[in-house]
Amino acid sequence: LQFTEEKLGQAEKTELDAHFENLLARADCTKNWTEKILRQTEVLLQPNPSARVEEFLYEKLDRKVPSRVTNGELLAQYMTEAANDFGPGTPYGKTLIKVGETQRRLGAAERDFIHSASVNFLTPLRNFLEGDWRTISKERRILQNRRLDLDACKARLKKAKAAEAKAAVTF
Repeated sequence: LQFTEEKLGQAEKTELDAHFENLLARADCTKNWTEKILRQTEVLLQPNPSARVEEFLYEKLDRKVPSRVTNGELLAQYMTEAANDFGPGTPYGKTLIKVGETQRRLGAAERDFIHSASVNFLTPLRNFLEGDWRTISKERRILQNRRLDLDACKARLKKAKAAEAKAAVTF
């Protein structure tokens, strides 16, 4: 009732400290930007949406995400197989072997980068959103409820004093 009356402009609202309001606004801003950065980083690291959904499901089920071959590693495999078909002694075969080995190393580096970014960058962001932000939200709701209770009590006290003053005038 107090919340509804405040929204309709029919009840007084106890204002929180300006510094505290600033902290709440900064916390909201931090949460919003963290979510955006987290989502975009996930898109950068894994552009395939179905693969991201699969990884998300594995995480929620507490299962190990199966290892995927990167595009670079797959290209390296094709180049090596082609080199073996053409013959490793031919100029084309030698070139394919060299480029295939380089692609294999690039693919392995990409895999290491994705793993490292996930562990060292995405995990702290998720921890903030799933841990600290939930605590902040919970405490904010508790504070809001206590403020509403206080304002409702103030309104009842004000009505009681008005009724008492009115009763005192009529006697």
